[in-house]
Amino acid sequence: MNVRIALLALAASFVLASPASAQDSRWGIWGEESQVKNKPVWKSKKSKALEESAYGAEFEPSEQQVKRAVQLASGGPKPSISPQAPQTVSFSGYAPGTVVIDTAGRKLYYVKGGGKAYRYPIAVGKAGFAWSGTQKVSRIASWPDWTPPAEMRQRKPHLPVKMTGGIYNPLGAKAIYLGSTLYRIHGTNDSSSIGTASSSGCIRMNNGHVVHLAGLVGTGTTVKVLRGLPKTLAKAKGGTSI
Repeated sequence: MNVRIALLALAASFVLASPASAQDSRWGIWGEESQVKNKPVWKSKKSKALEESAYGAEFEPSEQQVKRAVQLASGGPKPSISPQAPQTVSFSGYAPGTVVIDTAGRKLYYVKGGGKAYRYPIAVGKAGFAWSGTQKVSRIASWPDWTPPAEMRQRKPHLPVKMTGGIYNPLGAKAIYLGSTLYRIHGTNDSSSIGTASSSGCIRMNNGHVVHLAGLVGTGTTVKVLRGLPKTLAKAKGGTSI
């Protein structure tokens, strides 16, 4: 039996339908900035009876079909994630409903008004990928699919063309898209990355926190990304929780 048939059979049965644990064993723990070091390992043989019953004895997949099947990856299950409220701290100087991101402090603030804000710990862009500016929320998605940009796939050729949403998808339980940019505020299934500078410019949050934030913001919400908070504001917030 042609080896390409075996490859397609395995791709179809494992890549597109296997549980998350099996996905992880082949592809490694997914993270937007983690280097996937292990290529998928496919067995070269499969039961002839299974192949022929599934695809027919004369089935001959094209190289493109094999490549596409291998490069699509499943993100695994999509469990229900409960919103988790963070600390409330002293914070002023911005209109209620504004999201303020302190890149240097690796914190995201949602301004509640009355001199208070929610403060969430985050991960930010690594050296060379940090940015600042003002954007508007353009959309919000639950368990979003991930399509790595072409430039990212050039740096990391083992990334899939597309990965469906789920617990092994680096975008986590929610993605809050910023304008027409490639940047998002999104969840992560790797909580150890929170507090680091390790992304390609996106803002990562714990899944419970991003679900909580997504319940507060909407299309058109202003998001201000700062390299650091003004000194007066940094002193005023002082880390005082309510």
